[in-house]
Amino acid sequence: MLLRVLGSSAGGGFPQWNCNCPNCAGLRAGSLRARARTQSSVAVTADGQDWLLVNASPDLLTQIQQTPTLQPARSLRDSGIAAVLLMDAQIDHVTGLLMLRERKTPLPLLATPEVLSDIGAGFPITQILSHYCGVAAQAIVCDGRSFAAPGLPGIALQAVTLSSKPPPYSPFRGAPRPGDNIGLMVTNPATGARLFYAPGLAEVTPDLLALMARCSVVLVDGTFWTNDEMQRLGLSNKAALDMGHLPQSGAGGMLDQLARLPAGVRKVLIHINNTNPILNEDSPERAELAAQGVELAFDGMEIEF
Repeated sequence: MLLRVLGSSAGGGFPQWNCNCPNCAGLRAGSLRARARTQSSVAVTADGQDWLLVNASPDLLTQIQQTPTLQPARSLRDSGIAAVLLMDAQIDHVTGLLMLRERKTPLPLLATPEVLSDIGAGFPITQILSHYCGVAAQAIVCDGRSFAAPGLPGIALQAVTLSSKPPPYSPFRGAPRPGDNIGLMVTNPATGARLFYAPGLAEVTPDLLALMARCSVVLVDGTFWTNDEMQRLGLSNKAALDMGHLPQSGAGGMLDQLARLPAGVRKVLIHINNTNPILNEDSPERAELAAQGVELAFDGMEIEF
């Protein structure tokens, strides 16, 4: 089983188009040792040809161009993307669906009823696509049972309800529902190896920590280093937790939680905001990640499990 990181940044990418924070300005000027990153998305395959796209970022066309295996060219019009699964309804995770409108058949789309409601009304992407390829929606139920994606029988999936928030456009922004945001367990049926993916995560509960401890790899929210990161830079009046993201540092932060996992679990951060100092490869924060055995996802990274 192979997971490829198509995009590893939070919304806006890195550098963000309108941002002149120290990270973005430094990368543009060539004075910062860091990698540019597109907006977060991953793809999973069991056979190397047919892929499950997990989240469809606004940078999807660029990500496909950078991933030749997503275009196997088995026919005149073809794609390696067999189905799409959405973790939430955030704009940076669903806008790329519009780039898939030239399909000849309805797009298999897996999401919770809560996410399907948001992208059917508040941000009506599924209605728009009905005038193009159409959507074959499959509702995800977070009941602990395994399920499969259409056309991808070699991949076993399980959805886990997470504590986070729906997007700002959602009428439920101030009253989150179970299903607004999920984590995804991907199991290799041949080996039993498991990978847990959660790019948006506000809280690590004891049950979730126990689930993560049973995995070979965890690929989790690395959006902000501190809870007040955006506030200190004068870029927002909201803290990380207000936006549904558990910061890495501080008591009970993501690094504290990851340190509680067994030594054999591979730990990787994804969905990195452009302001996060861990993007700077020479920063003390990046050195702290390395000291704790935590990796930073990058575009094109491949994880076998």
